[in-house]
Amino acid sequence: MSLLRRIERGGRGGDDDESKFSQVRRRQVPQSGAGAAAARPDTASNYQDLKERVQNKLLAELDASVDPHSPEVRATIEELFAAILAEENIVLTRGDRKRLFDAIVAEILGYGPLEPLLADDSITEIMVNGPHNIYVERAGNLIRTNVTFEDEDHVLRVLDRIVAPLGRRIDESSPTVDARLPDGSRVNAVIRPIALCGPTITIRKFSKRPFTVKDLIGFGSMTPEIAEFLRAAVIARLNVVVSGGTGSGKTTLLNVLSSFIPDDERIVTIENAAELRLNQEHVVPLESRPPNIEGRGEISIRDLVVNALRMRPDRIVVGECRSGEALDMLQAMNTGHEGSMTTAHSNSPRDTLARLETMCMMAGMELPQRAIREQIASAVDLIVHQERLRDGTRKIVKITEIQGMEGDVITMSDLFEFEQTGIEAGKVIGRIRPTGLRPKFMDRIEEAGIKLPPSVFGIGSSRRYY
Repeated sequence: MSLLRRIERGGRGGDDDESKFSQVRRRQVPQSGAGAAAARPDTASNYQDLKERVQNKLLAELDASVDPHSPEVRATIEELFAAILAEENIVLTRGDRKRLFDAIVAEILGYGPLEPLLADDSITEIMVNGPHNIYVERAGNLIRTNVTFEDEDHVLRVLDRIVAPLGRRIDESSPTVDARLPDGSRVNAVIRPIALCGPTITIRKFSKRPFTVKDLIGFGSMTPEIAEFLRAAVIARLNVVVSGGTGSGKTTLLNVLSSFIPDDERIVTIENAAELRLNQEHVVPLESRPPNIEGRGEISIRDLVVNALRMRPDRIVVGECRSGEALDMLQAMNTGHEGSMTTAHSNSPRDTLARLETMCMMAGMELPQRAIREQIASAVDLIVHQERLRDGTRKIVKITEIQGMEGDVITMSDLFEFEQTGIEAGKVIGRIRPTGLRPKFMDRIEEAGIKLPPSVFGIGSSRRYY
């Protein structure tokens, strides 16, 4: 094991690490005079102590008024780092020196042991289950890593560095928090006494480059025909709900659908933690705010939806409906803000309707069930349901049209559906196919000046495989 390999893992050095550190110093420091004294095993600190000592000296030397994100700070740290090593007569190999420096910079300016995981583009999610159990998701599969924190306090320090710039807090009185990283990656954290295993952090990483519709087609999440249909639906100002389970790619798909909105429209986005990255010029992002330590100052998603109606939006895009804001969202869709979009957790398009109904009841208004269903049937035009399959791939598995009411039941019609035909070498094999039904809202698409060929709906064409 390399001398400072454990620094990359964020763990404490043990006796074995200390002896290796001593051996390296014996090889590189002259064995006479002051050098010999510095190289003796009984005076050599383990590298974790060295890291903490050098780090503490750097923090003491750095000017507290300096912006830690300014480009000059890293150069200053590098100069101080070299001076401290020379002062303590510590000689390291070039590789170990770089690893020690990078680890210290990550502790001072970054997110400690999480830095290499955040920098790895192949990782899509990071899960910290206490200080010594960190998992990542790669290609849809969960993998345990060698990365660890020193202890729970170390995790809390990194967590505070994430939430503090956003004006949020996490402590025993408020042990959960939703936040985001500067690149838009979503962060959820839970600490004791709620999290029994210690501080738990879940980071949903976002690609440095937002996925486009071409990317989703290349991943097999949709076909070109479906992309053409969804683009037409957004331009024609149909109200769309993207549904699916946790980690199914709802926000990514919502971001792609939002990219179809014309540039000359005013878009208001509403989220708990701002994640959507729209390229249009006229975008107004709004973010909810939790209550302060006194329990005041909360701005909920529902408050933002109500306020957005006064902002002259052409489109309202809500990152996710979880509670009573669903009723306000439906009201917005029914009162001149057509073309609005949101996401909801559910297991199927039919479950999505039940979830919307339940969330409307959570608004605290005693509305009859039929009135709620009529609002849903009138407001929602299309449900795009996405799933994360067994092999980790994320696909659109159903696109369903909401047709109206028959008695007390909302009627639906599946326009596209995914059909699994087998599993080969652990990979799900299947096809997304049109059902052959033409949606009732085709006249609205044609009024928008868009002509979709019948082949998009499987009329007079063969099935498409991927």
